[in-house]
Amino acid sequence: MVNNHYHHLAFGPHTVARQQRRGSYTAYGSQTERPDDGPMRLDRREELLIASRDQFQIATVTESGWPYMQYRSGPKGFLQVLDDSRLGFADFRGNNQYVTTSNIDADGRVALFIVDYPTKQRLKLYGRAQVIDGDDDPELLDRLQRIGETRIAATCERSIVIDVEAFDWNCTRSIIPRYDREYLKDLSDVYQRKADEREAELNKRIAALEAEVEGLKAAE
Repeated sequence: MVNNHYHHLAFGPHTVARQQRRGSYTAYGSQTERPDDGPMRLDRREELLIASRDQFQIATVTESGWPYMQYRSGPKGFLQVLDDSRLGFADFRGNNQYVTTSNIDADGRVALFIVDYPTKQRLKLYGRAQVIDGDDDPELLDRLQRIGETRIAATCERSIVIDVEAFDWNCTRSIIPRYDREYLKDLSDVYQRKADEREAELNKRIAALEAEVEGLKAAE
């Protein structure tokens, strides 16, 4: 049975009422008829998407009650899965407005929007975030600045850790595919390797046929 915690967080009374009027309640809002299953756990599918991304959007709530959206980017994999219920990333030095971090200090609720444009996959995620200054936990910040064998070169002042509440894989219909240079190079390398292998096979076959022809000539 599908965990319904996302439905309980996203579908309030007005949402459910609209779904009932428009005929989509059975597919969505009806999940809230069961008691809330509680926080969801990340699985391999979520881990693979998150580890492959170099950007995402994070929404917080301002102290005046307004939503606030910000773009975050970094080396591929900078948003890290710490375990099956926590994410973390090293926060780069910015323009010193501190809106996102201060919003988190006041109200830890966040929403992340993570998209893989070439494959048209998108993951919506709810969580509760915490800002941890580098001086308070230098080991955590050092860990989040490391991606495999490499280290983030940008100046990082703090860690942001997110306790995952719920997530949902969204419809791919409206996503416009976009391809960066690295993706196109990787794709080109794959096709070039296949072409090289095919060429080697053909050259080997041609050499064998030429040898066969020479043998037939010698036998005449």
